[in-house]
Amino acid sequence: MLKKYFRRLESIIALGQSLMTPKQFIFLSSVLIGISCALAVIVLKTFAHSVFSFATYINGILKLSFINSLLPIVGILLTVLVVKKVLSGTIQKGTSQILYAVAKKASIIPKKQMYAQIVTSSLTVGLGGSAGLESPIVITGAAFGSNFAQNYRLPYKDRTLLIGCGVAAGISAAFNAPIAGVLFAIEVLLVDVSISAFTPIMISAATGAIVSAILLDESILLSFKQQETFNYHNTPFYVILGILTGLAAIYYSRNFQRIEHYFSKLEMGPYKKALVGSSMLAILIFIFPTLFGEGYESIKTLSESDPGKLLDNTLFSEYRNNNWVLLLFVGCTFMIKVLASGLTIGSGGNGGNFAPALFLGSYLGYFFSKLVNMTGLTNLPVSNFTMVGMSGILSGLFHAPLTAIFLIAEITGGYGLMIPLMIISSISFAISKRFEKHSLDVKGLAKKGHAFTSNKDSNILSTLDINSIIQTDYLTVHPEENLTKLVDLISHSNQVVFAVVNNDRDLVGVVHFNDIREIIFNSYRVKYTLIKDVMKTPIATISSYDSMEIVMSKFEKTKTAFIPVLRNEKYYGFISKSIALEAYRTKLRAMTIE
Repeated sequence: MLKKYFRRLESIIALGQSLMTPKQFIFLSSVLIGISCALAVIVLKTFAHSVFSFATYINGILKLSFINSLLPIVGILLTVLVVKKVLSGTIQKGTSQILYAVAKKASIIPKKQMYAQIVTSSLTVGLGGSAGLESPIVITGAAFGSNFAQNYRLPYKDRTLLIGCGVAAGISAAFNAPIAGVLFAIEVLLVDVSISAFTPIMISAATGAIVSAILLDESILLSFKQQETFNYHNTPFYVILGILTGLAAIYYSRNFQRIEHYFSKLEMGPYKKALVGSSMLAILIFIFPTLFGEGYESIKTLSESDPGKLLDNTLFSEYRNNNWVLLLFVGCTFMIKVLASGLTIGSGGNGGNFAPALFLGSYLGYFFSKLVNMTGLTNLPVSNFTMVGMSGILSGLFHAPLTAIFLIAEITGGYGLMIPLMIISSISFAISKRFEKHSLDVKGLAKKGHAFTSNKDSNILSTLDINSIIQTDYLTVHPEENLTKLVDLISHSNQVVFAVVNNDRDLVGVVHFNDIREIIFNSYRVKYTLIKDVMKTPIATISSYDSMEIVMSKFEKTKTAFIPVLRNEKYYGFISKSIALEAYRTKLRAMTIE
């Protein structure tokens, strides 16, 4: 019955495609993708919130605090089971796979990503894994966009644009923050977008936000109502918090990767690894219950008038009114959050680092401002620092300052904190970028040689395959031959450069036509001049395994039009600068979304 309904819907959409212009169909597609992503967000968020409410009820009424610890073990084990039995044993994690799909896979994202992320992340995070749902939401949205485009045979540019629509709608629906959704899609994931491409992305983000606002209970979303006005006298403290959040982002990024790497090297089966990791996580959650799930409820609590509620139903509940104990609890939770998130994802669970970034930022903002106030130095607005701290970690961890600024501005219900948000996000980004070249999600790609940065030229060059522009059919000459052979080759080909190779195919020199122009018109010199007497040592050589960025760098340094290519130390061919530049221009046109 459901399959019949979807087939009928597809027929209606296909009819619409035949009656609309390509641009009009893209607008329709952006709306449909926005609705689909919002529904996925509603399912995920509602399930996660329901489990959290259940665990809180059991803990508060029946005093069974161990329930919070047992649920993540169940969730991670179920996630591994689903991956093994349903998803062919593998599942890609992190938003970097979207970047890779756009650049290397012609914006083709597998169909299973339309449901795999929803199922696995709901089990992991919904049952208490200390990670976030936003990364799975973003991947799901991108998969919706890519597969919708494939289904209706849209070209690469439109597939990429609809991936951006899905990403924007996912973030928009998850936070009811359409501007942040648009900025995240453009700032973090899409290599290059023209102004005209903003329209469908904005439509999709707005659609996602509207559907989420209508159908999703507002209490489930991360939102704040209480904030104090910005006091410029507190600017130095916002600067200090910006520095602290930048350093904290580096701390989280490096340690998270260490934990993931450690688990990837463990020589044990997936179920045993999941049991070991989730059991360690269970111990952490038993001591620090705020590590359970996304942690958004504890963020709200910190920003309210009675943050001592964090200690309710914990081992430290008798100290709920002791500010120093609360401060120590917040500080310890902040420090071990990276361990909890690393254990969750490294042991086999699925989730993202978006929510942990917000968690860290709020806890650091609270800790810093509360500590300053308790020393009697001044009286800082703790709720403001709790909220703006989130933008610092988000900016530093994802290298996305604009997304961080506008996300927090939108979820706080206004732009009264815009100045401190700009201060903290920019400082954190600058510090993080200084010590970490790539954002957390891009690091994995960088290690594999598929790095994507804010440098558009580097991004495009990284997607070009050097082997596609190597010309291996160039004629060669031997150093002991005279110029008669070379003149004959020149007269019967369009070559202007020749590799000089010995019997073992070793490159011993090169001969440029311009260098022998005067000689070839003298028959006597042609007959009695050996090639080895006129050849020159190559200014530079290229390995067939080098990246295009290295190739273009050598062209820039040598100022030459041709560079010989070696494979396994033997002559292989030539690369022409003009052909390399044409490949770059072609790729640039293909990757520019209009």
